[in-house]
Amino acid sequence: MTPRTRRSIILISISLALATAAAVLANRWVNNRAAAVDATRPQQIGVVVAAADIPFGATIEARHLKKIEMVARERPPGSFTDPADVVGKVATAEILADEVLLERRFVTPGPGSPLAAVLAPEMRAVSVRVDDVVGVGGFILPGNRVDVIAARATGERAYAETILSNVKVLAVDQQASADKNAPVVVRAVTLEVTPDGAEELARAKQLGALQLSLRNPMDRSVHVADSGPGAIDSPIVVATAAPTPAAAAAPRSTASRIRRTPSGTDGISVIRGTEVTRSNDY
Repeated sequence: MTPRTRRSIILISISLALATAAAVLANRWVNNRAAAVDATRPQQIGVVVAAADIPFGATIEARHLKKIEMVARERPPGSFTDPADVVGKVATAEILADEVLLERRFVTPGPGSPLAAVLAPEMRAVSVRVDDVVGVGGFILPGNRVDVIAARATGERAYAETILSNVKVLAVDQQASADKNAPVVVRAVTLEVTPDGAEELARAKQLGALQLSLRNPMDRSVHVADSGPGAIDSPIVVATAAPTPAAAAAPRSTASRIRRTPSGTDGISVIRGTEVTRSNDY
């Protein structure tokens, strides 16, 4: 081997060694930079959301669920990370598609029907037979709030009073799903009431007719009937959930009341054009 060839081999070896060292250093620098970027990037976590609208009282199945990625620090308290933790539970409220599922919106059903699992503590489910009139033309659906009006006739006079106020509708017929918007004429409506309310409702059904009055869902006022001639002889039972601290502190006199017209003004007004006549023969 000539000296010139030996020198060329040495130079090539040195070049390869320098190139290898440069590649190693560059790779280490890139990895360090990537690690630094990952350290500053928010951590992601998978959270369970609704894949479709879930009606009130529905038993959750795998088809109802999907997972999305979100920033870990923005994960709502009580949310689920594993769909298996939700399957089999019963929804206590209507849930919209893509809504993050929270533990407080579900209950674990025990023996019996899923409807029993969605009953609030200390509450009872009572069914009332209805027709297209009592059921407000079929516009009462699960999740609505209603007042229950009891009517009775005494001699030639008829009386009516609100015996239960702000009552939650649990089901219509055997359906607890609120995924319908069209009127549905049914034969029975199941209401969520207190134990005292259940007794009052049963007694009122024996004494006369019942009528349901549909409420605005944002209206939380309580209507209490005054005692008067022909009234049902027992205290009025309000079938709402436990009041908020502010509501509990409010005086009783703030509740709106149903006033009866004095007996001296009972009658019927007949309007013909601008002429108004009144008859007291009723």
